[in-house]
Amino acid sequence: MPLQRVLFVCVGNACRSQMAEGFAHTYGKDVMTPHSAGLAPAMAVPAETRQTMAEKNIDISAQFPKPVSLFPGGYFDLVVNISGYPIPGHPTAVEWKVNDPIGGSDELYRATRDQIEQLVMKLILKLRGKNK
Repeated sequence: MPLQRVLFVCVGNACRSQMAEGFAHTYGKDVMTPHSAGLAPAMAVPAETRQTMAEKNIDISAQFPKPVSLFPGGYFDLVVNISGYPIPGHPTAVEWKVNDPIGGSDELYRATRDQIEQLVMKLILKLRGKNK
């Protein structure tokens, strides 16, 4: 079965969607080709996001914020919306309710990271089940 093209979307593409893309690249490259984007992309991925992921031995230093408009509707097999807002051009996105840790404590970043890791792992297991 071909790899599923998955897009993770949050508001700034600076934290939640970047974390999801990092976990998906690390744990799920056998079942998906992950990308991430934002509704209103930030200028850069904050140090807190990179450091929190580095604690899990996942290097996202090469990742950068991108606008969701960069990706045409219909290109992805699955769009995961972590933004809490509708995504133009992607009305059938799967919703994940994850609080935005931007500006929050290290503990909030870690809690967000751990929640996203669990959600990504569930998605990977679901995709692996479809491949059988």
